[in-house]
Amino acid sequence: MNIKPLFDRVVLLPLENETETKGGILLPTAAQEKSQLAKVVAIGSGKGPDGKDIGMQVKVGDKVLYGKYTGTEVSIDDVKYVVVRQPDILAVIE
Repeated sequence: MNIKPLFDRVVLLPLENETETKGGILLPTAAQEKSQLAKVVAIGSGKGPDGKDIGMQVKVGDKVLYGKYTGTEVSIDDVKYVVVRQPDILAVIE
């Protein structure tokens, strides 16, 4: 099954959480924070609802940082994705 986002929406695949600190301490699941890093897997057309071109700043394959409390989580074929609006993406990680 494929997801095709509309307008300025972007589908993200969140990257795995850190399970260990830099000092080597293993973190229990309850102490792990939700990852804000993700890989772009699909982008919308880049047109607004009024038909004006918005211009997409990200492309499929980009690693991005997105807002902690943004987006809609969906699960397809046991894979969790997050659908966000392009303005909710804070940065592209190079």
